[in-house]
Amino acid sequence: MSIRLDFENRENGFMSPFGCRSSESRGRIRPESECPVRTAFQRDRDRILYSNSFRRLKHKTQVFLSPMGDQYRTRLTHTLEVAQIARTIARAMRLNEDLAEAIALGHDLGHTPFGHGGEIALKEIHSPDFTHTEQSLRVVDILENSGKGLNLTAEVRDGILKHSKGYGKIIPDDPQELAKTYEGRIVRIADFMAYLNHDLDDAIRSGVISTSQIPEKCIRHLGYRHSERATAMINDLIFSSHEKNGELVLDMTDEIFDSMTDLRQFLYDHVYRAPQVHQEFVKAKKILSELYTYFLENEDRLQAEMRKLEMDGRHPENRSPERAVCDLIASLTDRYALDLYVRLYFPSPVV
Repeated sequence: MSIRLDFENRENGFMSPFGCRSSESRGRIRPESECPVRTAFQRDRDRILYSNSFRRLKHKTQVFLSPMGDQYRTRLTHTLEVAQIARTIARAMRLNEDLAEAIALGHDLGHTPFGHGGEIALKEIHSPDFTHTEQSLRVVDILENSGKGLNLTAEVRDGILKHSKGYGKIIPDDPQELAKTYEGRIVRIADFMAYLNHDLDDAIRSGVISTSQIPEKCIRHLGYRHSERATAMINDLIFSSHEKNGELVLDMTDEIFDSMTDLRQFLYDHVYRAPQVHQEFVKAKKILSELYTYFLENEDRLQAEMRKLEMDGRHPENRSPERAVCDLIASLTDRYALDLYVRLYFPSPVV
């Protein structure tokens, strides 16, 4: 018996009926022979972990652009926190930890430089339909591996695509917004839990808000410190979720769910839309807009930059120059976009 088969048998013995077994995956876009050591979802996790897009997350903004302090979160540390929360919940519910981790590690691979400000910029300059969720799926399907993609399983791809819907509900009512697996649905909730906690931490650390401004209801039900809030949210989901009519209902108490919703609204009102944060996003939007125009007008430079990122700008899926430029802009890190802008638009001093 191979090591992989041994793991798959262990899943059958341990996992609840609601967990997605590795052996029952709906497969990949291109069929592959199985690994003798790793399950399908372990393999997906590793492919994401070693991808160029995953490494670039360390230099992409979470909330604050190019923070000087080492304690501030980046898109990479956010991703790791989501993965930790998702694994904790999946383990407690006896679901597939490897699947939850793979989805979590891949969920933001398509995020733009400069956080959600970059996403808004691409909505305006490229297409109103642009979303980082669809771009993340595009990364793993097409852009990675020099145009070959990572060829991930259907379950991981579905979870990446369904992990977020902007300002939508934490637990949506529309079945079309839900991932097909419970592991994918857990990642969506874990994403909310992670950013509610760490964005609040970073906002206080930066001085954008003070602890005295946090709604009293949120402190009363969630706690004062990061660890208290995270524990309250995670435990509430685990112990409130239940089986109903043969389905696993992911649920939370009204107190915790309402407090999370209120905390999100507080962050939107006092952090994400704060003048000092918004002003930096206005600058970022200008940078991305001018880079977008430049690369549309300079095909050779576009292809050169895509080769540096080990992307295939001439892939059949890049049916238009606009699509290729969008892929490039979305893949840039904050610091690379800034450096590129300086090189293209700032005069070079004579030595």
